[in-house]
Amino acid sequence: MTGRRTTRPGRKGGNMADQPKHPRGSSMAQGGSPARSRYLPSNILPNEPPKEPVTIGDMANMFGVTHRTLHFYEEKGLLSAGRVGLMRVYNQDDVGRMALINACREVGMPVAVIQELLDELDQAQSQAEAEAIFNDALTIRKRELTAALSTIRRQMQQIANLLSGDEEHAAAAKTDARDSIELSDLERRCIGLMAEGYAPMRIARALDLKNDELVELENTIIRKFDANNRFQAVAKAVLLGIVAS
Repeated sequence: MTGRRTTRPGRKGGNMADQPKHPRGSSMAQGGSPARSRYLPSNILPNEPPKEPVTIGDMANMFGVTHRTLHFYEEKGLLSAGRVGLMRVYNQDDVGRMALINACREVGMPVAVIQELLDELDQAQSQAEAEAIFNDALTIRKRELTAALSTIRRQMQQIANLLSGDEEHAAAAKTDARDSIELSDLERRCIGLMAEGYAPMRIARALDLKNDELVELENTIIRKFDANNRFQAVAKAVLLGIVAS
């Protein structure tokens, strides 16, 4: 990750307190992906890890992605699937990795940066070090987004100046569009969390919803905004002033 190569002293044969109580990833007798043992940021992991083996369909539903997306992550070396017969399956370590990948993609981290982040986490010698590595990555991404936001605001102001003659018409059109979208309290809370960059798993936890209930809720919101995906729905909500930018 550019600008984040800090050397953290490792300890061979570290203190037992630094060892994970439950290694992330257990072996699969029926051909799952290789068992791994590593530290991952705890705040992105599911509260109740699914039972192994996890099918590709269950994995896709859990994180709101397509099978093709999972195949892409495998091609990039971010995930590795095992086999039970002809079926692709994953273990709990893969679920943890996918939770991390999903969280990073939600805040716009490029795949190459996520690859480097996973490489650094592989070298972590304790849970505290893993948390620090992840926090460093998030801090860098926050700075990047802040810089981009400043540029966007400047460009929007330039556009507003050029369109100043149509300000009243534009404001009226914006109000009409906003009033035409009726959202329930739950939908407003959901779109607000989506706009803040929360991953689906964290939104479900915050709203006390099951994964399939959240998927249905987000699909309803996407339809109401006449959007193609959750990111487009959030963009329209921000543009209409339904949620804060």
